[in-house]
Amino acid sequence: IGISTKGGRYGGTFAHKDIAFKFAAWLSAEFELYLITEFERLKTEENKQEIIEWDAKRFLSKNNYFIQTDAVKKYIIPTKKYGENLEWVAYAQEADILNVALFGFTAKAWREANPDLAKTHNVRDFATINELTVLSNLESHNADLIRAGINKEVRFRKLRDIADYQLSVLNEAEKVKALP
Repeated sequence: IGISTKGGRYGGTFAHKDIAFKFAAWLSAEFELYLITEFERLKTEENKQEIIEWDAKRFLSKNNYFIQTDAVKKYIIPTKKYGENLEWVAYAQEADILNVALFGFTAKAWREANPDLAKTHNVRDFATINELTVLSNLESHNADLIRAGINKEVRFRKLRDIADYQLSVLNEAEKVKALP
């Protein structure tokens, strides 16, 4: 029941807040305009927070990428004896190990599937906050595994297991947080 009345001292008519807002908006156009303006302000603030959080996660994943590329430079390239012009291959392969472990496809496959977006973006620009968090963790784990001399196939299986586990935990926590 959305409306109730109570007689006597301290009595009156009481309504659920949604009903009260609708009634007040009906009574006063000024109040309705205030309500709409305030709602829009709150949504703008909420969006700013989400953007800041996403930017922070993207920053972390970029920084951890430097840790991973350092491990590739020190531990993979010297053993493979790549020529100077082919060093990028090792970096690309390591990035794709992480992309496949987390997203299920390589950067090249994403670019081929999204040619217009690929002109100015990469797959990681469209990752969720949870995916960026896991990606940041994977880059750090991969650097440690490379330093330990673990081969690519074993690293991939470990990284995929880590990605699946961490993403499921973060997504489940997000569901619980969203419950009323």
